[in-house]
Amino acid sequence: MAEEQALEQPHPKMTQGKLKGKGMASDPYKGPRRALCGCITIFLLLIGVTVLTLWLVYRPNKPQFKVVGVAIYELNTSAPPLISTTMQFTVITRNPNKRVSIYYDKLSTFVSYKNEPITPQVMLPPLYHRKHSTVAVSPVVGGTAVPVSLDVANGLVMDMAYGVVGLRLVFFGRLRWKAGAIKTGHYGVYVKCDVLVGLKKGFVGQVPLLGTRGCKVDI
Repeated sequence: MAEEQALEQPHPKMTQGKLKGKGMASDPYKGPRRALCGCITIFLLLIGVTVLTLWLVYRPNKPQFKVVGVAIYELNTSAPPLISTTMQFTVITRNPNKRVSIYYDKLSTFVSYKNEPITPQVMLPPLYHRKHSTVAVSPVVGGTAVPVSLDVANGLVMDMAYGVVGLRLVFFGRLRWKAGAIKTGHYGVYVKCDVLVGLKKGFVGQVPLLGTRGCKVDI
């Protein structure tokens, strides 16, 4: 009898193996979940590679600005310190990108002297800059008296007596890049063009451009 009972009782190792096998039963959703995660990972990698490739191919360079002419039709000072002037600048702007065009949706300009505005801000019409092209713009600024500090008023009178005046033409606004059918969001643009002009008091018209340090473009 003892031998029969011993045969009927399951071996302890066999019992543990069966229990372990029941506890480790495979998850029927594990395979599909793993495949879905793999597909999402591959999809994200493909998007990253595509974006990187497009950036390397269409990476936009900053536009370039250059002042090539200045005309001054009025420049008067009065007390209390006010400056009334009308100026026209001829500016060449170049888009160096061969695959990317530029939209200037909002662009304004003003003139400053010794880091102080001497004209009101003037808004320019929207400008579309085709890829790898050059455009000439000739904004007219001024026409309204602007209050300035006494140092600026006196400095301007002294410079005109000497015959050399340093001016800064400023552009600021927003632009977008366009590559094919893709347009980017808006980016702020700020351009500073420093020029030296030959100007004597009472002179009206095109003034000689004595020097320019070029235009600095920040985006």
